[in-house]
Amino acid sequence: MNQLWVVIPAYQEADRIGATLDALAAQQDLDFTLLVVDNASTDGTAAVVRAFAARAPFPVRVLTEDDKGVGCAVDSGFRCAIGHGATLLARTDADCLPRPGWTAAARATLEAGADMVCGHLEARHDEHGPLGRAGFRALVRAAGAFGRIRPAHRRRHGYLAPYRMHAGNNMAISAPVYLAAGGMPRRPSPTDRAFLNRVRRHTAAIARCRDMVVENSTRRLRTYGLVRTARWYLDKGSGRLVEDPR
Repeated sequence: MNQLWVVIPAYQEADRIGATLDALAAQQDLDFTLLVVDNASTDGTAAVVRAFAARAPFPVRVLTEDDKGVGCAVDSGFRCAIGHGATLLARTDADCLPRPGWTAAARATLEAGADMVCGHLEARHDEHGPLGRAGFRALVRAAGAFGRIRPAHRRRHGYLAPYRMHAGNNMAISAPVYLAAGGMPRRPSPTDRAFLNRVRRHTAAIARCRDMVVENSTRRLRTYGLVRTARWYLDKGSGRLVEDPR
């Protein structure tokens, strides 16, 4: 069977990562190794993960990445996993809650022939009521629609697959395609769109899986506001704000 590794980049997440770890422990498919990449945190993030490892229903590893930026953490984590035999890679973030069928859906979609899988996002239920979650879904749909019509994303630029809404906190990819595409850009976020476009130049087998669901934190949106968040996703900066909350 293919070896699945789940990679989580984490920076200053001691207060939040516990819920993410518990969500992974509740997965229907527990046949995976978890690798948390601690991006030089100073708040005890790694200690929380190591304490969880003592009771986890799957192997848990902690990797320290001193080069700051989510892209550096993810790339180091994926390459570490591949070096230890991973053939399938999945990623979420340390403030997200994968639903119980998440790893099973990722594995099934990749083993069915997809080279990369983009999952479905919902807002966290513990952060929002029904109205807030509906607003989040509308924003995700709007972002996806904009991405599809954006001239820079059109297939005439050498892309083999149409543009799909892609969030780094809910994705999976085969190890050979990750390496062939050149890996995650080693830079601070945002990295998701740049990575997707790297993969689109190497394969047309990019699938969307609505059964691969992650509840997403909206703390960046609350911190930056709608306009600055949009500018941030477009690589135009977010103004003179605090360190990026991921």
